Amino acid sequence: MIGYNLPTKTKGEIKLGKTIRAKFSKGFFKPIEKINIAEGKEVTVTIIDVPFRSKEDAFEKAAGAWKGTLNAKKLIKDIYEDRLLSTRKIPSL
Repeated sequence: MIGYNLPTKTKGEIKLGKTIRAKFSKGFFKPIEKINIAEGKEVTVTIIDVPFRSKEDAFEKAAGAWKGTLNAKKLIKDIYEDRLLSTRKIPSL
């Protein structure tokens, strides 16, 4: 990510910054999205290295997260017992 036009004070007003995504290639930053900035304008760039996380990584990290938080045998027993209860009204013919 790149931040440009970071907060600066000019004649009593504060200009807000903007953050954009960019790729670094062959020694240059290439914006991924369109930016509205004048050609040749000098800006301050802040580089924040954001690690890439795939969906598979998130899935693997979540695996086993519930381990030890509940009794699986009791849960299964409760589910089957709840299925035996009838909450349906007896139809009148």
